[in-house]
Amino acid sequence: MSSLHARNGISTVQPPLSQAVGYVVVVVIGVIIALVMMLITKVLKKTTGEDNEKTEMFMTANRSVPTGLTASAVISSWLWSTALLGSSFVGYDYGVAGPFWFAAGCSPMIVFFALLGISCKRKIPEAHTSLEVVRIRYGHVAHVVFMVLCLVNNIFACANMLLGAAAVITAVTGMHIIAATFLLPVGVTLYTFVGGIKATQVPFPQSHKPRHLILWCRFLTDYFHTAIIMIIACYFSVKAFSTDQVGSVGDLFELVQAAAQRHPVSGNQDGTYLTMTSKSAILFGILHTLGNFGLVIMDTSYFIKAFSASPAAVVPGYTIGGIAYFAIPWGLGTVMSSVALGLENHPAFPTFPRRMTSTEVSNGLVLPYAAITIAGKGGAAAVLLITFMACTSTLSAQVIAVSSILSFDVYREYFKKKATDRDLIRASHFGVIFFAVFSAAFSTMLHYVGINLGWTLYMLGVVTCPGIFPMIFTILWRRQSKAAAILSPVLGLATGMAVWLGTASHFSGEVSVASTGQVLPCLYGTVASCMSPIIYSVLITLVRPQNYNWDDFKKVKLSLESLDSDLRTAHRDQASSGGDFGGIEDGDRAARDQKELKRWGRIAAIWSAATFLGHWFYVAWVIVAIIWLWLSMLVAIFYPIFDGGIEQIRDVYRGLRGHKIVTESYRSKDGKGESSSPSTRSVGSATHTGYLQETKS
Repeated sequence: MSSLHARNGISTVQPPLSQAVGYVVVVVIGVIIALVMMLITKVLKKTTGEDNEKTEMFMTANRSVPTGLTASAVISSWLWSTALLGSSFVGYDYGVAGPFWFAAGCSPMIVFFALLGISCKRKIPEAHTSLEVVRIRYGHVAHVVFMVLCLVNNIFACANMLLGAAAVITAVTGMHIIAATFLLPVGVTLYTFVGGIKATQVPFPQSHKPRHLILWCRFLTDYFHTAIIMIIACYFSVKAFSTDQVGSVGDLFELVQAAAQRHPVSGNQDGTYLTMTSKSAILFGILHTLGNFGLVIMDTSYFIKAFSASPAAVVPGYTIGGIAYFAIPWGLGTVMSSVALGLENHPAFPTFPRRMTSTEVSNGLVLPYAAITIAGKGGAAAVLLITFMACTSTLSAQVIAVSSILSFDVYREYFKKKATDRDLIRASHFGVIFFAVFSAAFSTMLHYVGINLGWTLYMLGVVTCPGIFPMIFTILWRRQSKAAAILSPVLGLATGMAVWLGTASHFSGEVSVASTGQVLPCLYGTVASCMSPIIYSVLITLVRPQNYNWDDFKKVKLSLESLDSDLRTAHRDQASSGGDFGGIEDGDRAARDQKELKRWGRIAAIWSAATFLGHWFYVAWVIVAIIWLWLSMLVAIFYPIFDGGIEQIRDVYRGLRGHKIVTESYRSKDGKGESSSPSTRSVGSATHTGYLQETKS
């Protein structure tokens, strides 16, 4: 086995697994998932008539993903390798406050996004990306400004994931870190290239009652990744207390208390790891919370998921997913950082008899070293697997987000306005490949200049936050002016960068990788980037405020296929008028739809505030964290199955046997109820339409 070489070139810890294991996980498993994805795509096309060569399916999954799968997709999208690795290393640095602030810095903004998502569904139901919303309201200059901000967000998000994941893979297998960086996106590129958004989120039906069978794609991608990560996280929560070194939560408490005597935490009472008074931890909490608001709101993949979900699933899906997600960095980070602190002086710890170096901690090695201590090579393999799953799952969402920008916002808008499905899919495929290669190359460049997971984790907010409030105002505030939308994020970014670099020079006497990666400069820069655009936007708007009419959004045709209504899904073959879909009843239904969407908007606002405010004895702390973690696992794994999954599996089986699929109910002619008369649809033929025709009595 090869020795691990840290970024400073000093040989430190012997990897517990061979390089062959690393290549098998990173390359072979990734390719297998891609091949299975390709096979399932062909099966589903045969049995359901679903066609991933249609833009609405490739990008937005026909806008009908149900609640359970939306929640699972949200959990998966935010299960970055950074979350698994970073929550443990801030726990190692700050004690129990670290994982808490890490989780509290992620969960509330995911729930808050439900408000933005449902507002977009109500105001501009045909949109594919958030940038389309900006372009329609403010024009091309604002469109380009926000496009750059979103791409910068995606680039740094991917670099953050790849740096941490590659470092861990190198630590546990000895695989060359650059090889890991470039090979991690391979499998992602293959199955995202083939499946589009349905490879990263479940595409459900075009019919009035979701009946299509793309659930299997979900099982093999987001769902599959999330299930493995959650099971292994729950395994660690049990394994940590079933070893001879620990034994119980009480014993771990004593071990952490003893660690505080050896290495006290500055700012905590008596130097203990078990209080929340550390100034550094609080500063990290503020920094992380603001930075993650930027990562969510400026990440087009979250808007894509919101557009892909059915309107009734956006708010409950994001709320359930956000709340369930909280337990993962909180529970796993608390347990594993406590194990690392308590057993660092034990001969089983990989670095014994020394402590972990700052480089090892910043590279995210607290989690793998703790896992190796309590589970040996099995623990190393488990960390390798969840790191790979977390990185590829979230990287896939980032790749499809960037490909959507390149296809819809660049190619369609500036090169070929009348682009067909084939043209857009081709552009999307190019975007998938281009961004996968570019993100790996960019991460390699950061590695060679000495930047690691810790540096990117702290500074992300400086470049992701300037667009937060201008984007929120674009969706929620009708008076923000065009000039404010264009200038405020640019001025905010300039302000944040100046404050970040200026404070780094002030505190350290120089501007370097080390000084710009410290908490205080990153905190000041992030706060400036986030808050200054509010001032800029309001002041510029006061000069000449806009009074935007939200109905203007709906005058622009964005979808290449027709939408039945605001609360329904994309249709390819059904006539948009005639019968019960036209005339007065159509208007009445649209009014009812708008009323329903407004109701969901109020619910989203309440849950956003409650989640943000609601996140604010050691044994009880750990026990609650573990219980919450297990409940999150049940939500992520079993809720999607019961929320239509069993029916989909049954229908795939019937479709493969050439049977007709019986749809038990469909909307009656008045649009208010459901008829009890079953309908059938043929499968396995090219004439399959994927929806139920409604007829007059």
